[in-house]
Amino acid sequence: MKVRPVVLAVAGVLLAVSGTVLLLVTPAIVDRQVVAKVRIDPDSGLSYTMWRDVPVPFYMSVYFFEVKNPQEILHGEKPVVGQRGPYVYREYRQKSNITFHNNYTVSFREYRRYHFCRKRSAGNESDELILPNMLALGAALMVEDLPYTLKLIFSTALKTFNETPFIKKSVKEIMWGYDDPLVDFLNRIFPGIIPFKGKFGLFVEMNNSDTGLFTVHTGTDNITKVHLVDNWNGVKEVNYWHSEQCNMINGTTGEMWPPFMTPSDTLTFYSPDSCRTLELVFQESGWTFDIPSYRYVAPKTMFANGTVYPPNKGFCPCRQSGVLNVSTCRHNSQVFISHPHFYNADPELWEAIDGLHPNERDHALFIDIHPLTGIPLNVSVKLQLNLFVKAVKGITETGKIQPVLLPLLWFEESGYISGPPLHTFYQFLVLVPSIFQCLQYILIAVGCLLLLVGAVLQIMTLKRQFNHLLLLSTL
Repeated sequence: MKVRPVVLAVAGVLLAVSGTVLLLVTPAIVDRQVVAKVRIDPDSGLSYTMWRDVPVPFYMSVYFFEVKNPQEILHGEKPVVGQRGPYVYREYRQKSNITFHNNYTVSFREYRRYHFCRKRSAGNESDELILPNMLALGAALMVEDLPYTLKLIFSTALKTFNETPFIKKSVKEIMWGYDDPLVDFLNRIFPGIIPFKGKFGLFVEMNNSDTGLFTVHTGTDNITKVHLVDNWNGVKEVNYWHSEQCNMINGTTGEMWPPFMTPSDTLTFYSPDSCRTLELVFQESGWTFDIPSYRYVAPKTMFANGTVYPPNKGFCPCRQSGVLNVSTCRHNSQVFISHPHFYNADPELWEAIDGLHPNERDHALFIDIHPLTGIPLNVSVKLQLNLFVKAVKGITETGKIQPVLLPLLWFEESGYISGPPLHTFYQFLVLVPSIFQCLQYILIAVGCLLLLVGAVLQIMTLKRQFNHLLLLSTL
Protein backbone atom coordinates (compact mmCIF):
# COMPACT_ATOMS: atom_id res chain seq x y z
CA MET A 1 0.00 0.00 0.00
CA LYS A 2 1.46 3.32 -1.09
CA VAL A 3 1.55 6.23 1.31
CA ARG A 4 0.59 9.41 -0.44
CA PRO A 5 3.29 12.14 -0.20
CA VAL A 6 0.71 14.63 0.98
CA VAL A 7 -0.10 12.33 3.92
CA LEU A 8 3.58 12.21 4.90
CA ALA A 9 3.80 15.96 4.57
CA VAL A 10 0.73 16.50 6.75
CA ALA A 11 2.07 14.03 9.34
CA GLY A 12 5.39 15.85 9.31
CA VAL A 13 3.70 19.19 9.81
CA LEU A 14 1.66 17.80 12.71
CA LEU A 15 4.72 16.29 14.42
CA ALA A 16 6.73 19.46 13.91
CA VAL A 17 3.91 21.56 15.30
CA SER A 18 3.58 19.17 18.25
CA GLY A 19 7.28 19.44 18.95
CA THR A 20 7.15 23.23 18.68
CA VAL A 21 4.16 23.40 21.03
CA LEU A 22 5.97 21.12 23.46
CA LEU A 23 9.02 23.36 23.14
CA LEU A 24 6.88 26.33 24.12
CA VAL A 25 4.92 24.72 26.95
CA THR A 26 7.68 22.64 28.55
CA PRO A 27 9.21 25.60 30.43
CA ALA A 28 5.77 26.46 31.80
CA ILE A 29 5.22 22.83 32.86
CA VAL A 30 8.62 22.73 34.57
CA ASP A 31 8.01 26.09 36.24
CA ARG A 32 4.68 24.90 37.63
CA GLN A 33 6.37 21.74 38.89
CA VAL A 34 9.07 23.84 40.59
CA VAL A 35 6.54 26.20 42.17
CA ALA A 36 4.56 23.24 43.54
CA LYS A 37 7.71 21.65 44.96
CA VAL A 38 9.51 24.60 46.59
CA ARG A 39 6.78 26.61 48.27
CA ILE A 40 6.26 25.95 51.98
CA ASP A 41 2.99 24.03 51.99
CA PRO A 42 2.07 21.01 54.15
CA ASP A 43 0.17 19.61 51.15
CA SER A 44 3.29 19.60 48.96
CA GLY A 45 4.41 16.28 50.47
CA LEU A 46 8.11 15.45 50.28
CA SER A 47 9.29 19.05 49.75
CA TYR A 48 7.55 20.22 52.93
CA THR A 49 9.01 17.29 54.87
CA MET A 50 12.49 18.18 53.56
CA TRP A 51 12.00 21.79 54.68
CA ARG A 52 10.73 20.82 58.14
CA ASP A 53 13.25 18.05 58.87
CA VAL A 54 16.38 18.77 56.85
CA PRO A 55 17.31 15.32 55.44
CA VAL A 56 20.83 16.30 54.41
CA PRO A 57 23.37 15.10 57.01
CA PHE A 58 25.30 18.12 58.30
CA TYR A 59 28.63 17.90 60.09
CA MET A 60 30.50 20.51 62.08
CA SER A 61 34.27 20.01 61.94
CA VAL A 62 36.17 21.97 64.58
CA TYR A 63 39.88 22.85 64.40
CA PHE A 64 41.56 24.33 67.48
CA PHE A 65 44.62 26.59 67.58
CA GLU A 66 46.69 25.19 70.43
CA VAL A 67 49.10 27.71 71.97
CA LYS A 68 52.67 26.42 71.81
CA ASN A 69 54.47 29.17 73.79
CA PRO A 70 52.16 30.51 76.53
CA GLN A 71 55.00 31.71 78.82
CA GLU A 72 56.77 33.51 75.98
CA ILE A 73 53.54 35.31 75.06
CA LEU A 74 53.27 36.58 78.65
CA HIS A 75 56.74 38.06 78.20
CA GLY A 76 55.67 39.92 75.07
CA GLU A 77 56.88 37.51 72.40
CA LYS A 78 55.10 36.50 69.20
CA PRO A 79 52.40 33.79 69.63
CA VAL A 80 53.01 30.37 68.08
CA VAL A 81 50.01 28.12 67.45
CA GLY A 82 49.44 24.64 66.05
CA GLN A 83 46.21 23.46 64.46
CA ARG A 84 44.54 20.45 66.11
CA GLY A 85 41.63 18.55 64.63
CA PRO A 86 39.23 18.06 63.12
CA TYR A 87 36.87 17.13 65.94
CA VAL A 88 33.68 16.32 64.08
CA TYR A 89 30.09 16.53 65.29
CA ARG A 90 26.97 15.31 63.52
CA GLU A 91 24.51 18.17 63.46
CA TYR A 92 20.78 17.47 63.65
CA ARG A 93 18.29 20.20 62.75
CA GLN A 94 14.54 20.14 63.21
CA LYS A 95 11.93 22.85 62.99
CA SER A 96 9.37 23.14 65.76
CA ASN A 97 6.54 25.47 66.83
CA ILE A 98 5.55 25.77 63.15
CA THR A 99 2.67 28.25 62.78
CA PHE A 100 1.15 29.39 59.48
CA HIS A 101 -0.29 32.92 59.26
CA ASN A 102 -2.94 34.53 57.06
CA ASN A 103 -0.41 36.83 55.37
CA TYR A 104 1.32 33.89 53.63
CA THR A 105 4.11 33.58 56.20
CA VAL A 106 5.10 30.83 58.61
CA SER A 107 6.88 31.07 61.96
CA PHE A 108 9.14 28.41 63.46
CA ARG A 109 12.08 27.69 65.70
CA GLU A 110 14.88 25.45 64.46
CA TYR A 111 16.57 23.34 67.11
CA ARG A 112 20.11 22.04 66.81
CA ARG A 113 21.72 19.01 68.45
CA TYR A 114 25.33 17.85 68.15
CA HIS A 115 26.76 14.36 68.59
CA PHE A 116 30.47 13.61 68.51
CA CYS A 117 31.67 11.41 65.61
CA ARG A 118 34.82 9.59 66.65
CA LYS A 119 35.32 7.86 63.29
CA ARG A 120 35.43 11.18 61.43
CA SER A 121 37.61 12.90 64.03
CA ALA A 122 41.37 13.14 64.46
CA GLY A 123 41.12 12.49 68.19
CA ASN A 124 38.82 12.08 71.18
CA GLU A 125 36.82 14.67 73.09
CA SER A 126 39.07 13.81 76.04
CA ASP A 127 42.10 15.27 74.22
CA GLU A 128 43.59 18.14 76.23
CA LEU A 129 44.65 21.42 74.62
CA ILE A 130 46.33 24.61 75.79
CA LEU A 131 44.21 27.60 74.81
CA PRO A 132 43.79 31.22 75.95
CA ASN A 133 41.67 31.52 79.09
CA MET A 134 38.88 33.32 77.32
CA LEU A 135 36.96 33.97 80.54
CA ALA A 136 39.89 35.53 82.43
CA LEU A 137 41.44 37.45 79.50
CA GLY A 138 38.05 38.60 78.22
CA ALA A 139 36.92 39.77 81.66
CA ALA A 140 40.24 41.58 82.15
CA LEU A 141 39.47 43.78 79.14
CA MET A 142 35.94 44.38 80.41
CA VAL A 143 37.22 45.76 83.74
CA GLU A 144 40.08 47.73 82.15
CA ASP A 145 38.35 51.08 82.59
CA LEU A 146 37.08 50.42 86.13
CA PRO A 147 38.70 52.10 89.17
CA TYR A 148 42.04 50.68 90.25
CA THR A 149 40.55 49.25 93.46
CA LEU A 150 38.06 47.12 91.54
CA LYS A 151 40.77 45.94 89.16
CA LEU A 152 42.86 44.96 92.19
CA ILE A 153 39.93 42.92 93.52
CA PHE A 154 39.60 41.22 90.14
CA SER A 155 43.34 40.48 89.98
CA THR A 156 43.24 39.03 93.50
CA ALA A 157 40.31 36.82 92.54
CA LEU A 158 42.30 35.44 89.59
CA LYS A 159 45.09 34.47 91.97
CA THR A 160 42.63 33.02 94.52
CA PHE A 161 40.95 30.81 91.93
CA ASN A 162 44.26 29.85 90.28
CA GLU A 163 43.14 31.44 87.03
CA THR A 164 45.97 31.66 84.51
CA PRO A 165 46.02 33.43 81.11
CA PHE A 166 46.34 30.07 79.36
CA ILE A 167 44.57 26.89 80.45
CA LYS A 168 44.66 23.19 79.64
CA LYS A 169 41.20 21.76 79.07
CA SER A 170 39.68 18.83 77.19
CA VAL A 171 37.94 19.34 73.86
CA LYS A 172 34.63 18.45 75.49
CA GLU A 173 35.11 21.07 78.22
CA ILE A 174 36.10 23.76 75.76
CA MET A 175 33.13 23.02 73.51
CA TRP A 176 30.31 22.28 75.93
CA GLY A 177 31.40 23.93 79.14
CA TYR A 178 33.13 23.45 82.47
CA ASP A 179 32.51 24.74 85.99
CA ASP A 180 34.62 27.75 86.88
CA PRO A 181 34.38 29.51 90.29
CA LEU A 182 35.32 32.77 88.55
CA VAL A 183 31.84 32.83 86.96
CA ASP A 184 30.06 32.94 90.33
CA PHE A 185 32.57 35.50 91.66
CA LEU A 186 32.07 37.86 88.71
CA ASN A 187 28.29 37.59 88.98
CA ARG A 188 28.48 38.54 92.69
CA ILE A 189 31.10 41.31 92.63
CA PHE A 190 30.64 42.68 89.10
CA PRO A 191 26.94 42.04 88.35
CA GLY A 192 26.12 42.26 84.67
CA ILE A 193 29.70 41.98 83.43
CA ILE A 194 28.98 38.49 82.13
CA PRO A 195 25.45 37.53 81.05
CA PHE A 196 25.48 33.85 82.02
CA LYS A 197 25.71 31.56 85.02
CA GLY A 198 26.90 28.01 85.48
CA LYS A 199 29.23 26.37 82.98
CA PHE A 200 31.45 28.31 80.60
CA GLY A 201 32.12 26.94 77.09
CA LEU A 202 32.48 28.25 73.56
CA PHE A 203 29.46 26.32 72.21
CA VAL A 204 27.54 25.73 75.44
CA GLU A 205 24.60 27.84 74.22
CA MET A 206 24.33 26.08 70.84
CA ASN A 207 23.62 22.47 71.79
CA ASN A 208 19.96 21.58 72.27
CA SER A 209 18.99 25.17 71.52
CA ASP A 210 17.27 27.15 68.77
CA THR A 211 18.40 30.09 66.64
CA GLY A 212 15.44 32.30 67.49
CA LEU A 213 11.90 32.70 66.17
CA PHE A 214 11.99 33.11 62.38
CA THR A 215 8.99 34.20 60.31
CA VAL A 216 9.46 33.59 56.57
CA HIS A 217 7.34 33.86 53.44
CA THR A 218 5.74 30.64 52.20
CA GLY A 219 5.69 31.67 48.52
CA THR A 220 1.99 30.79 48.21
CA ASP A 221 1.09 34.29 46.99
CA ASN A 222 4.42 35.08 45.30
CA ILE A 223 6.96 32.33 44.64
CA THR A 224 9.81 34.86 44.33
CA LYS A 225 9.43 35.59 48.07
CA VAL A 226 9.54 32.00 49.29
CA HIS A 227 11.96 31.46 52.23
CA LEU A 228 12.67 35.21 52.55
CA VAL A 229 12.70 36.35 56.17
CA ASP A 230 9.81 38.61 57.20
CA ASN A 231 11.09 39.05 60.76
CA TRP A 232 13.32 37.45 63.39
CA ASN A 233 12.22 37.39 67.02
CA GLY A 234 9.51 39.85 66.03
CA VAL A 235 11.83 42.51 64.58
CA LYS A 236 12.73 43.42 61.00
CA GLU A 237 16.14 44.82 61.92
CA VAL A 238 18.64 44.39 64.75
CA ASN A 239 20.25 47.11 66.84
CA TYR A 240 23.78 45.76 67.17
CA TRP A 241 25.38 47.98 64.54
CA HIS A 242 25.74 51.67 63.70
CA SER A 243 23.94 52.05 60.38
CA GLU A 244 20.49 51.17 59.06
CA GLN A 245 21.98 49.09 56.25
CA CYS A 246 24.12 46.99 58.58
CA ASN A 247 21.19 46.35 60.94
CA MET A 248 18.86 45.11 58.19
CA ILE A 249 17.61 41.51 58.25
CA ASN A 250 17.68 40.44 54.60
CA GLY A 251 17.51 37.24 52.57
CA THR A 252 16.57 33.79 53.84
CA THR A 253 17.52 31.71 56.88
CA GLY A 254 20.42 30.21 54.89
CA GLU A 255 18.85 26.82 54.10
CA MET A 256 16.98 27.48 50.84
CA TRP A 257 16.48 30.38 48.44
CA PRO A 258 13.77 31.47 45.94
CA PRO A 259 13.77 29.56 42.62
CA PHE A 260 14.66 30.68 39.09
CA MET A 261 18.05 32.14 40.01
CA THR A 262 20.41 33.86 37.56
CA PRO A 263 24.15 34.58 37.87
CA SER A 264 23.33 38.21 38.68
CA ASP A 265 21.52 37.11 41.87
CA THR A 266 23.31 36.91 45.21
CA LEU A 267 22.80 34.42 48.04
CA THR A 268 21.67 36.58 50.94
CA PHE A 269 20.81 35.21 54.39
CA TYR A 270 20.57 36.34 58.00
CA SER A 271 22.93 34.55 60.40
CA PRO A 272 22.02 34.78 64.11
CA ASP A 273 25.46 33.36 64.98
CA SER A 274 27.15 36.24 63.10
CA CYS A 275 24.51 38.75 64.25
CA ARG A 276 24.18 40.14 60.71
CA THR A 277 23.09 39.54 57.14
CA LEU A 278 25.68 37.82 54.95
CA GLU A 279 25.83 37.83 51.17
CA LEU A 280 27.57 35.40 48.79
CA VAL A 281 28.28 36.13 45.12
CA PHE A 282 28.21 33.98 41.97
CA GLN A 283 31.55 32.44 41.00
CA GLU A 284 30.84 29.87 38.27
CA SER A 285 28.30 27.46 36.85
CA GLY A 286 28.88 23.72 36.76
CA TRP A 287 27.47 20.34 37.73
CA THR A 288 27.05 18.87 41.20
CA PHE A 289 26.08 15.17 41.37
CA ASP A 290 24.99 15.36 37.68
CA ILE A 291 22.71 18.29 38.51
CA PRO A 292 23.30 21.77 37.02
CA SER A 293 24.48 24.16 39.72
CA TYR A 294 25.81 27.62 40.50
CA ARG A 295 28.70 28.04 42.92
CA TYR A 296 28.52 30.99 45.31
CA VAL A 297 31.44 32.21 47.42
CA ALA A 298 32.17 34.94 49.96
CA PRO A 299 33.30 38.24 48.41
CA LYS A 300 36.53 39.74 49.72
CA THR A 301 34.45 42.60 51.11
CA MET A 302 32.43 40.36 53.49
CA PHE A 303 34.59 41.15 56.54
CA ALA A 304 36.43 44.16 55.10
CA ASN A 305 36.67 47.16 57.40
CA GLY A 306 35.00 50.50 56.73
CA THR A 307 38.15 52.02 55.25
CA VAL A 308 38.54 49.34 52.59
CA TYR A 309 34.78 48.99 51.98
CA PRO A 310 32.73 52.05 53.11
CA PRO A 311 29.35 50.20 53.33
CA ASN A 312 30.87 48.22 56.25
CA LYS A 313 31.51 51.34 58.35
CA GLY A 314 28.37 50.52 60.30
CA PHE A 315 30.09 47.39 61.67
CA CYS A 316 32.90 49.43 63.21
CA PRO A 317 34.78 50.09 65.48
CA CYS A 318 37.02 48.02 63.24
CA ARG A 319 40.49 46.60 63.39
CA GLN A 320 42.45 45.41 60.37
CA SER A 321 40.41 44.48 57.31
CA GLY A 322 39.15 40.90 57.22
CA VAL A 323 37.66 40.52 60.71
CA LEU A 324 34.24 41.41 62.13
CA ASN A 325 33.92 42.75 65.67
CA VAL A 326 30.89 40.95 67.17
CA SER A 327 31.42 42.21 70.72
CA THR A 328 28.22 44.27 70.56
CA CYS A 329 26.15 41.10 70.19
CA ARG A 330 28.42 38.88 72.29
CA HIS A 331 28.03 40.61 75.66
CA ASN A 332 30.90 43.06 74.94
CA SER A 333 33.50 40.30 74.97
CA GLN A 334 36.31 41.10 72.55
CA VAL A 335 35.38 38.37 70.07
CA PHE A 336 35.95 38.71 66.33
CA ILE A 337 34.97 36.41 63.46
CA SER A 338 36.87 35.92 60.22
CA HIS A 339 37.64 33.36 57.57
CA PRO A 340 39.93 30.51 58.77
CA HIS A 341 43.60 31.43 59.19
CA PHE A 342 42.60 35.04 58.39
CA TYR A 343 42.07 34.10 54.73
CA ASN A 344 41.18 37.20 52.64
CA ALA A 345 42.26 39.42 55.55
CA ASP A 346 45.01 42.00 56.01
CA PRO A 347 48.31 40.02 55.99
CA GLU A 348 49.25 41.86 59.19
CA LEU A 349 46.78 39.64 61.07
CA TRP A 350 48.22 36.25 60.14
CA GLU A 351 51.82 37.46 60.01
CA ALA A 352 51.52 38.43 63.70
CA ILE A 353 51.16 34.73 64.62
CA ASP A 354 53.38 31.80 63.69
CA GLY A 355 51.48 28.72 62.50
CA LEU A 356 48.84 30.25 60.20
CA HIS A 357 48.75 29.39 56.49
CA PRO A 358 45.69 30.90 54.74
CA ASN A 359 44.76 29.45 51.36
CA GLU A 360 41.65 29.22 49.19
CA ARG A 361 41.46 25.42 48.97
CA ASP A 362 41.29 24.83 52.71
CA HIS A 363 39.73 28.02 54.01
CA ALA A 364 37.30 29.47 51.45
CA LEU A 365 33.58 28.84 51.94
CA PHE A 366 31.14 27.97 49.14
CA ILE A 367 27.57 26.89 48.44
CA ASP A 368 26.60 24.93 45.29
CA ILE A 369 22.95 25.61 44.52
CA HIS A 370 20.44 24.35 41.95
CA PRO A 371 19.42 27.62 40.27
CA LEU A 372 16.03 26.39 39.07
CA THR A 373 14.79 25.53 42.57
CA GLY A 374 17.08 27.50 44.90
CA ILE A 375 17.93 24.30 46.81
CA PRO A 376 21.56 23.84 47.98
CA LEU A 377 23.30 20.71 46.74
CA ASN A 378 26.68 21.01 48.46
CA VAL A 379 27.53 23.34 51.34
CA SER A 380 30.81 24.22 53.06
CA VAL A 381 30.60 27.24 55.40
CA LYS A 382 33.77 28.07 57.35
CA LEU A 383 34.28 30.67 60.08
CA GLN A 384 36.93 31.41 62.70
CA LEU A 385 36.58 32.72 66.26
CA ASN A 386 39.27 35.10 67.50
CA LEU A 387 39.92 36.80 70.84
CA PHE A 388 41.58 40.18 71.19
CA VAL A 389 44.12 40.02 74.03
CA LYS A 390 46.60 42.45 75.56
CA ALA A 391 48.24 43.37 78.85
CA VAL A 392 45.84 45.28 81.15
CA LYS A 393 47.39 47.74 83.57
CA GLY A 394 46.62 46.77 87.16
CA ILE A 395 46.01 43.09 86.35
CA THR A 396 49.37 41.39 86.68
CA GLU A 397 48.08 38.06 85.31
CA THR A 398 48.04 39.56 81.81
CA GLY A 399 51.81 40.03 81.97
CA LYS A 400 53.31 41.82 78.97
CA ILE A 401 51.00 40.37 76.33
CA GLN A 402 51.27 42.43 73.19
CA PRO A 403 47.96 43.52 71.59
CA VAL A 404 47.05 40.75 69.16
CA LEU A 405 44.02 39.04 67.67
CA LEU A 406 44.54 35.47 68.81
CA PRO A 407 42.68 32.72 66.89
CA LEU A 408 40.82 30.26 69.13
CA LEU A 409 39.31 27.84 66.60
CA TRP A 410 37.71 27.59 63.21
CA PHE A 411 34.85 25.36 62.17
CA GLU A 412 33.30 24.07 58.96
CA GLU A 413 29.60 23.28 58.65
CA SER A 414 29.25 20.99 55.66
CA GLY A 415 26.59 18.83 54.03
CA TYR A 416 25.49 17.60 50.64
CA ILE A 417 22.35 16.08 49.20
CA SER A 418 22.50 12.29 48.77
CA GLY A 419 20.48 9.08 48.94
CA PRO A 420 16.68 9.13 48.42
CA PRO A 421 16.42 12.97 48.49
CA LEU A 422 19.01 13.19 45.70
CA HIS A 423 17.21 10.48 43.68
CA THR A 424 13.84 12.21 44.04
CA PHE A 425 15.34 15.61 43.30
CA TYR A 426 17.12 14.30 40.18
CA GLN A 427 14.07 12.40 38.92
CA PHE A 428 11.48 15.16 39.16
CA LEU A 429 13.55 18.28 38.57
CA VAL A 430 16.29 17.08 36.21
CA LEU A 431 15.35 13.80 34.49
CA VAL A 432 11.70 14.56 33.66
CA PRO A 433 12.44 18.03 32.22
CA SER A 434 15.32 16.52 30.22
CA ILE A 435 13.00 13.86 28.77
CA PHE A 436 10.51 16.54 27.78
CA GLN A 437 13.31 18.56 26.22
CA CYS A 438 14.60 15.58 24.21
CA LEU A 439 11.09 14.58 23.16
CA GLN A 440 10.29 18.02 21.81
CA TYR A 441 13.38 18.06 19.60
CA ILE A 442 12.76 14.47 18.44
CA LEU A 443 9.21 15.41 17.39
CA ILE A 444 10.44 18.47 15.54
CA ALA A 445 13.23 16.49 13.85
CA VAL A 446 10.96 13.59 12.82
CA GLY A 447 8.28 16.04 11.69
CA CYS A 448 10.73 17.96 9.55
CA LEU A 449 12.11 14.69 8.13
CA LEU A 450 8.61 13.46 7.20
CA LEU A 451 7.80 16.85 5.72
CA LEU A 452 10.98 16.71 3.67
CA VAL A 453 10.34 13.13 2.55
CA GLY A 454 6.75 14.02 1.64
CA ALA A 455 7.91 17.07 -0.30
CA VAL A 456 10.54 15.05 -2.19
CA LEU A 457 8.03 12.31 -3.02
CA GLN A 458 5.53 14.91 -4.15
CA ILE A 459 8.12 16.56 -6.38
CA MET A 460 9.07 13.17 -7.83
CA THR A 461 5.39 12.37 -8.47
CA LEU A 462 4.81 15.71 -10.20
CA LYS A 463 7.95 15.20 -12.25
CA ARG A 464 6.76 11.77 -13.43
CA GLN A 465 3.37 13.22 -14.31
CA PHE A 466 4.99 16.06 -16.23
CA ASN A 467 7.23 13.65 -18.17
CA HIS A 468 4.20 11.50 -18.99
CA LEU A 469 2.26 14.49 -20.31
CA LEU A 470 5.29 15.62 -22.29
CA LEU A 471 5.56 12.17 -23.86
CA LEU A 472 1.88 12.18 -24.81
CA SER A 473 2.18 15.60 -26.40
CA THR A 474 4.96 14.41 -28.74
CA LEU A 475 2.90 11.50 -30.09
